[in-house]
Amino acid sequence: MSSFDRIELSIDPGTWDPMNEDMVSLDPIEFHSEEEPYKNRIDSYQKNTGLTEAVQTGTGQLNGIPVAIGVMDFQFMGVCASGGARMQEGSLSLMQMAKISSALYDYQSNKKLFYVSILTSPTTGGVTASFGMLGDIIIAEPNAYIAFAGKRVIEQTLNKTVPEDSQVAEYLFHKGLFDPIVPRNPLKGVLDQVEP
Repeated sequence: MSSFDRIELSIDPGTWDPMNEDMVSLDPIEFHSEEEPYKNRIDSYQKNTGLTEAVQTGTGQLNGIPVAIGVMDFQFMGVCASGGARMQEGSLSLMQMAKISSALYDYQSNKKLFYVSILTSPTTGGVTASFGMLGDIIIAEPNAYIAFAGKRVIEQTLNKTVPEDSQVAEYLFHKGLFDPIVPRNPLKGVLDQVEP
């Protein structure tokens, strides 16, 4: 699901007011691989998705209630629903997760704002280890793949077999990692009923 579709599904029609539309991905470490240069890849994703960056932020209304939302788009370089920070952006990318987590702490603790995190498939890497799991309420979509490290990485690192479906929303729900599992279509109605 594109970020545009998710925004349309999540908020009242005609209320979307985007922020930071001029923000664009950079190549701070001048990353080069055997493939095409990172800058060219960014340009290609921008052209193909119509986005300047992998995250859309803005304000809108959810059943008349003002909300601020950030929506990640997996189509923009396949990292943002999320596979984590882009390695091509190095420590600067990882640092952003800490900054987001710090801002969330401020919003939740000092400003007493309510944060709902919605985990889609995939939600992995640093996002799982940071702001993805910091919501006052954490909602997952059915069958979402949610993990810090992938099955292959865990098995190769620990020399242990990872149980089948142990990184799927339903299994993790039963282990208490988040709150409800909610399909996309009724999500807006469920969010309307969630109270701080």
